[in-house]
Amino acid sequence: MSDKRWTPKRIEERLDEAADTLRRLPEERVRTARSGWPPIIREFHDAYGCEPARLRLGPPPAAAIDRMDQTLEWLRRLEPDDARIVWLRACGVRWKPICHRFGISRDTAWRHWMAALVTIADQINGSRSSSPMRRSGAVLPVASLP
Repeated sequence: MSDKRWTPKRIEERLDEAADTLRRLPEERVRTARSGWPPIIREFHDAYGCEPARLRLGPPPAAAIDRMDQTLEWLRRLEPDDARIVWLRACGVRWKPICHRFGISRDTAWRHWMAALVTIADQINGSRSSSPMRRSGAVLPVASLP
């Protein structure tokens, strides 16, 4: 039987999955006047090899979108800067641009990131810690977790 307690590693994996799911959602397109005619191709180079091929994974399953929505709610419970650091790491941004953006050292950025993951895990697990989220009375919903 698997352990149902949330750890910072599980939180990190869920955040990575949420970022991947968000990337896989279809792009928003502005509706404009369109024609049913295909685009006019005037030269051979317009048709082949002029633009690089855009490959995308298929759309994510509905369960992944539900998990993404739940995971993004976790970020709302964090301090704004900590939430941004956590989300940037989930999106695959390296530490150096994050440190430059926030004007902090790599060690400090890592501590903010790890403290945020521990805080989320404590909230989900219902731990009696002295985290700022616990003191404010904010508790993450546990009933809908897998």
